[in-house]
Amino acid sequence: MALISLQEITLAFGGPLLFEKLSLQLEAKERVALLGRNGVGKTTLMKVMAGQVEIDRGEIVCQKGVKVTHLPQEVPNNITGTVFDIVFTGLGQRAKLLSDYHHITQRLHTENTLALMNELGRLQEQLDATQGWDLDAQVEDVLSHMKLDGETEFETLSGGQKRRALLAKALVIKPDILLLDEPTNHLDIDTINWLEGFLKDYPGTLFFVTHDRTFMTHLASRIVELDRGKILNWSCDYQTFLERKQMVLDIESAQRADFDKKLAEEEVWIRKGVKARRTRNEGRVKALERMREEKKNQRRQIGKARIQAQEAEASGHLVIKAAHLGFSYGDTCLIKDFSTQIMRGDKIGVIGANGSGKTTLLRILLNQLAPHKGKVRHGTNLDVLYYDQLREQLDEEKTVIENVTPGGDTVTMNGKPRHIIGYLQDFLFTPDRARTPVKVLSGGERNRLLLARLFTKPSNFLVMDEPTNDLDIETQELLEELLMEYSGTLIVVSHDRSFLNNVVTSTIVMEGKGEIYEYAGGYDDWLSQRAGDVKPEAHLQPKEKTTAELRPPVISDKLSYKEQKELENLPLQIQNLEAEQERIGELMADLSFYQRAPREIAETQNRARSIMDEILQKYERWEELENH
Repeated sequence: MALISLQEITLAFGGPLLFEKLSLQLEAKERVALLGRNGVGKTTLMKVMAGQVEIDRGEIVCQKGVKVTHLPQEVPNNITGTVFDIVFTGLGQRAKLLSDYHHITQRLHTENTLALMNELGRLQEQLDATQGWDLDAQVEDVLSHMKLDGETEFETLSGGQKRRALLAKALVIKPDILLLDEPTNHLDIDTINWLEGFLKDYPGTLFFVTHDRTFMTHLASRIVELDRGKILNWSCDYQTFLERKQMVLDIESAQRADFDKKLAEEEVWIRKGVKARRTRNEGRVKALERMREEKKNQRRQIGKARIQAQEAEASGHLVIKAAHLGFSYGDTCLIKDFSTQIMRGDKIGVIGANGSGKTTLLRILLNQLAPHKGKVRHGTNLDVLYYDQLREQLDEEKTVIENVTPGGDTVTMNGKPRHIIGYLQDFLFTPDRARTPVKVLSGGERNRLLLARLFTKPSNFLVMDEPTNDLDIETQELLEELLMEYSGTLIVVSHDRSFLNNVVTSTIVMEGKGEIYEYAGGYDDWLSQRAGDVKPEAHLQPKEKTTAELRPPVISDKLSYKEQKELENLPLQIQNLEAEQERIGELMADLSFYQRAPREIAETQNRARSIMDEILQKYERWEELENH
């Protein structure tokens, strides 16, 4: 028998049906992942299973004595007290009994009345019956298991530690069914890996919502999808799910096209006049009425986001050169002697524990924050777009439209005007939702809005801090495709392992205590290189030591007049060489080039090689003069 069974449940909140005769069963020791687009009702379904939301119709059947615990997606703002106190409240009624018992025991020191003695006796009986005397030990046991300090004030914890404390609160009653809503949100990679390992060994049933594809792949024994009010079961891995899902959508699309064709034919027939109303055609008229009603109630697949970025004129070859950076907060060293060189077209991931300094590193590289040691140099012609993790660029009181186009109703995309409503529909905002204030939007909607706002501006350098938080899987994958095709430079902070594997070409890892290393490849490449215990520098792809014109060089007082002039002229000389290099590259890319005389081909190829040598020599000379 299933631990919990939802039998043809129906639910609506004053509008279209959220669930329509939805049925779902959870068996013992299953690990079930729930998928679905933002807004289809995944969180509501969990609340229904937890008994927090009542259904309109249908039935929910639980085995007797089954304990269900729900860990919500967002950390509530009003939680205060020590971690021990927070976890203790997870014991529910038994916790209240023990708390009341201790309270009355204290009162008896000053009010030794018969009523209090009777109340104390009643509480003792209830605690005996519910085995409530060892609750403190239960709390201490789960705190030890979760590696939490019970004396720490909850408000002082990091976001990841708060979620761990709330998970401990959910686990303390040893639930038979654990409902987890986006458990990896805002967790760093180390904590996500710890959570995966913990949940793999969890003896109960897991039912979880996640947009983390790696987390789902490692944990789920079954996938269920919430789509247009109904549940679809898929007993397969994620890749197989995608293939089978597309097949179902293709079949559904063909059936809908046939239905629409038939309906159109019947509408033509009914308009032919009196003959259609004769008794012998009455059945056909009724059939048409049923088709019209079916058409009216037909629920279409939710639209897909169509994300496009505007690209600016290419930047110089060198985007950022950072040398011997150092930065500390008080006694905490976040960055210790870190150097890197970022070239045009690089796609770099940044990973590290929460609080390790990832956002600080971004701000230093963007010259928004001065390093305590070292220096950062930018290349030429940089058009930077910065996507911040906290969405601080959004005005809460203004509407979605006003946040994208203040005072206007069009956006210009790649030189062509578009109406703002049509543009926002590409990011899944309906016309009504586009006129909604930002303060009422969900986390996923805010993310999509920030992307919509961001991509109205042309860029050749994207800096993104946790861009996939709260995005559904389809939108994540569309964003991945956009970033992979983006010809500019990308730096992205992310804890999404699949996203990193699919997008980045190298990874900067904040190892802690200020140690920062750079590895070639994505997250899995970093793991394999780290497991091999090979120095990260050995894995770095060799970077072309070329640069376009940079900001005016700093002239040292130690240089002679001739050397100062030489240093001033180097950027322009390098820029001219790079322009010639680009022209030759375009020439050699044309197939007709190889129909020319062999001598001309050889001379051009030799010139291409000599230009590279000249650029390297001038770059080395620049370094030599600057370090004079």
